[in-house]
Amino acid sequence: MSRIAYFISPHGFGHAARAAAIMSAIRELDNGIRFDIVTQVPAWFFEDSLGGGFDYHDVCTDLGLVQHSALSADLDASLRRLDAFLPFDMAELTGLARRLDTCQLVLCDIAPMGLALAQQLGVPSVLVENFTWDWIYRAYVDAYPGFSRHIDYFASWFATADYHIQTEPVCNSLLCDLTTRPVSRQPATPPKHIREQLSVPADTPMILLTMGGIPESYPFVQQLTERFPEIAFVIPSGAKEPQCLGNVQLLPPRSAFFHPDLVHACDAVVGKAGYSTVSEVYAAGMPLGYILRESFRESEALAAFIRQQMHGIEVPEPAFQSGGWCDLIPELLRLPKVQRQEPDGAGQVARFVCQLVYGKASAPA
Repeated sequence: MSRIAYFISPHGFGHAARAAAIMSAIRELDNGIRFDIVTQVPAWFFEDSLGGGFDYHDVCTDLGLVQHSALSADLDASLRRLDAFLPFDMAELTGLARRLDTCQLVLCDIAPMGLALAQQLGVPSVLVENFTWDWIYRAYVDAYPGFSRHIDYFASWFATADYHIQTEPVCNSLLCDLTTRPVSRQPATPPKHIREQLSVPADTPMILLTMGGIPESYPFVQQLTERFPEIAFVIPSGAKEPQCLGNVQLLPPRSAFFHPDLVHACDAVVGKAGYSTVSEVYAAGMPLGYILRESFRESEALAAFIRQQMHGIEVPEPAFQSGGWCDLIPELLRLPKVQRQEPDGAGQVARFVCQLVYGKASAPA
């Protein structure tokens, strides 16, 4: 049995969602491959996405940015934590290498600790990204010069990757081994059955509100119940326990519903423009009301992709917080859905990886 180590950034759920989609696609090509998932993203996320076939290692692989909320970061706290975390503890890496010494390949989304471990094991490494942390941190150097030393350190590790894959929407296009279409998890349950479980009739418009799995307050819920009783709203991570407030259903972070199933069952999505939300909504062909994180450098590339290749409406952050975005709901629901017929990004990565492991898969499409 072949084993692959997968080091995943715990910054939000977008990196984990992309990694889960790739692991699922790899297992479709060869179900005998087993994964060692190294991250602090909760294990349940991968259990829900993959079902099994992996061992989970609770290790702080990466910090990214410390989040105030789904839409804002604490740069002072981020810099303090980076100062304490870096450089990597090589003794810890040596111990981790002993636990992962049967792995034949290391995948890294975008936690560079995986690249350091691959060097210790003497096995090939693959970097999968649509941005890297050194690129993100460069936007903060003028106000926070302390990021400079971490930029150089991370850049030096990212440069050691044996193979480099970029997944659209790409923030900083570079010469690499493979550029893929957006990578997203596939739905597992037909939309009809999801709506039945939610008690939402097929002819009732349904809007999904998502902030990328990060709990957020939704002070406009009363507006949704009073102004739009004919529309069903579903809000993952909207409450600690499932709640039904008229036409608004709030779900806990881990619920009975697989997130891609909700995306494919709705008529429109409103939420933070993060990688996994954009890629999953793109795959489903749904209209997107998108909220940009003005201080996060990735937002520009995601916004450009949405405007060029999706049907969407920008929702200013103040309008989202105040509930003013509700005025955009009729326009959002009028936007047409899109039928996608193109290569699947996760499958493209999977074929590339299987070539590396076995040399028996066809070349990436």
